Amino acid sequence: MRVHVRLPRIVRQLLFVITALSTTVLPVSAQETVKLGLVAAMSGQSAKSGEAIVRGLSVAIDEINAKGGLLGKKVELIVRDDESNPAKGAVAARELVQREKVAALFGGLDTPVSLAIVPFANQTKVPFIGVWAAGTPITRNGAAENYAFRVSAVDELVDSALVDYSIAKYQTKKPGMILINNPWGESNEKGLKAALAAKGIVHAGIEKFETNDVDVVPQLTRLKEAGADVLYLVANVAPSSQVVKSLDRMGWNVPIVSHWGPAGGRFSELAGPSAAKVHFIQTYSFSGKLSAKGEAVLTALKKKYPEIRTLADVTPAVGIANAYDAMHLTGLAIAKAGSLEGPKIRAALYVIDRYEGLIKTYTQPFTPENQDALGAKDYIFTHFVEGEIVPLAQ
Repeated sequence: MRVHVRLPRIVRQLLFVITALSTTVLPVSAQETVKLGLVAAMSGQSAKSGEAIVRGLSVAIDEINAKGGLLGKKVELIVRDDESNPAKGAVAARELVQREKVAALFGGLDTPVSLAIVPFANQTKVPFIGVWAAGTPITRNGAAENYAFRVSAVDELVDSALVDYSIAKYQTKKPGMILINNPWGESNEKGLKAALAAKGIVHAGIEKFETNDVDVVPQLTRLKEAGADVLYLVANVAPSSQVVKSLDRMGWNVPIVSHWGPAGGRFSELAGPSAAKVHFIQTYSFSGKLSAKGEAVLTALKKKYPEIRTLADVTPAVGIANAYDAMHLTGLAIAKAGSLEGPKIRAALYVIDRYEGLIKTYTQPFTPENQDALGAKDYIFTHFVEGEIVPLAQ
């Protein structure tokens, strides 16, 4: 005969609290999986960028888990949508670190969001690995112990490449700048000024515009009247498309040499037929002849995401490629560290000798003096052709 004893209500409540605490408050090392976090734009006009980053990280995680995971545990990715909002990104990063106990954070599209997260990462000693945002101060932030790393472009290097390309391709003598009015635009204004000064070129002018502007004809008119023969464009998908449509309304057929903002979403759809005229920088393309690694990653992507049928469906490739390589480099560091403690992972990132990645073969990708794994030689120029990002002959 079974005897059922009903405990007093207060005792039951105390037992519930004790059980909850024992199962939810776990140190990182005691968790059943290795948790890694991503803060990225998963909604809005740039949602395709967030989707690409998730895909690149996920394919790399599948490969790692197929080989036994890290430290004997499966790797788990936890994603939070920052909605391209710095405040929401900072809150998401805090929640991932403090509640989810992630061992490292990956960052998404927007420089302002990443700049909001970096001080928190340095304070809590959790590695933050950028896989898209290119703002120079993200990794070059002046911290005594810098926990911000990046497998992506760097504005000041991109700006030099934009200037070099415009000289070689268009023989520019007096370029103008049309820049988004935020910290990313400020970062590139500084870089473009320096790159032009190094070449002895005087710019036609600098114009700023807002993310929600639907007409930038006044700014573009001033640049045209000043004699701009090339435009340097720095903005993400939606505002970049407004620049192109404003140029069409003006009937001004001026070459556009752009940072990679247009790659982050539905640019060819939003900008219309003139989208193809915009030449923009990238770190990788799945178009053309691929390496064995490229073929393997593309095959894995198609298998994991059946909606990928053409190369246009893997746009933006840069988000996939940067994230894929960043995940493997982070995995190597965790394995070398033999720990999920932030300071030990950071130290291990500095001693990675070699990794044959998707974008390139990395040799000592990070040092305390340079926490950016990609350099100026790793950039290519591209444009949209029927929704696909295609490399341009250089």
